[in-house]
Amino acid sequence: MSVEQILVLGVNHKTAPVEVREKLACPDIAVPLAGLKEIPGCDEFCFLSTCNRVEVIFTSTTPEQTTRAIRTFLFKASNISDEQAIEYTYLHQGTEAISHLFRVAASLDSMVVGEPQILGQLKEAYRNATEHKCTGVILNRLIHKAFSSAKRVRSETNIGSSAVSISFAAVQLAKKIFGDLKNKTVLLAGAGEMAELAAEHLMTQGCSQIIVANRTLENAVKLARRFNGKAVALSDLHQQLEIADIMVSSTGAPGFILHHDEVKLILKKRRSRPLFLIDIAVPRDLDPKLNDLDNIYLYDVDDLSQVVEMNKSDRQQEARRAETIVEEEAIKLLTWLGNMALTPTISALRRKAEEIRLGEVKRSLPQLDLSEKELKTVHKLTNAIINKMLHNPILYLKEEECNNDERQRKLAEMRRLFGLDDGK
Repeated sequence: MSVEQILVLGVNHKTAPVEVREKLACPDIAVPLAGLKEIPGCDEFCFLSTCNRVEVIFTSTTPEQTTRAIRTFLFKASNISDEQAIEYTYLHQGTEAISHLFRVAASLDSMVVGEPQILGQLKEAYRNATEHKCTGVILNRLIHKAFSSAKRVRSETNIGSSAVSISFAAVQLAKKIFGDLKNKTVLLAGAGEMAELAAEHLMTQGCSQIIVANRTLENAVKLARRFNGKAVALSDLHQQLEIADIMVSSTGAPGFILHHDEVKLILKKRRSRPLFLIDIAVPRDLDPKLNDLDNIYLYDVDDLSQVVEMNKSDRQQEARRAETIVEEEAIKLLTWLGNMALTPTISALRRKAEEIRLGEVKRSLPQLDLSEKELKTVHKLTNAIINKMLHNPILYLKEEECNNDERQRKLAEMRRLFGLDDGK
């Protein structure tokens, strides 16, 4: 297995705007997993989809053809041209792919460096991939190593303590609008992890009431109970907007749950009180035209990057330490992959030596009159000679200080010297 057969193809908040990313989002994870399974050459894969990225981590013995097929698959329902798709996507291969995945797991590639959600999202993506039998030896090792690398970053740096989550960035924006969040009423549309994180941050800032609106009322009740709040059905959203000061929306619905004209009617009942809307869903929940209304302040996930930048300098030093850890862990994985590449060559070397030994013993036997005991001695002697002859060449291949390029050169050299590819 060559390290160049490990790849990551995707889009994220750096390469594509939310209008593009939301077109690639897929609420039913079984759909992309089933589709990727049908792509020739996509041997092992894991599909990661969050509000800020959609990535396919995969292995392939035909990287170029498989990459093109995966890109086409990701964008097939988006009405985006092939040229634009290439522009929006990034491709990492080999060592770059490994480092990228480790950086993603450690939250070094996130909009908010140090946020903890991405590791949980990657674990969920991996769990789905394994349940659908999409991974194998290489990706299992790679992704588990990404998890342990992220754990080291968390335990050996303070990157988590100085970072903010997407939800907390939303709270920072709310404070800019209202100045003080005490006695404010918060409406959460959606009862998932993002909504829960938003509720935690808002309550610590003094918000007096939380209302949770969700399609599944049972989930809304569970979340509302945590914060002594109120649970309502999502169909009651308009009524609750009459009293809310802040709304955080993260439903993951396929279309807008609030439109311009609907909120325009609600504003009359609010008597010009400002309403702060935070749309952290991908695809977006809230109609962008809402920003055209007076006393409405609408922000989506891309707008949150402005808050993130304010905290960047505080995290840079810890991020540098984290990058060093990621690099160390990537080198360990490369060593493991290199050793995997050694196995076929060492096996072929031993196999060829054994074929030569047996051939020469068989050729010599008719000229000798050996007892059973003497024959065993001959086999033992010739085996010992072979093992001693191969000892140094195998040690030469296994030298740990070799980088990947050097190891590949040694493998090619050894196969040529001993004629291991002859006859192929």
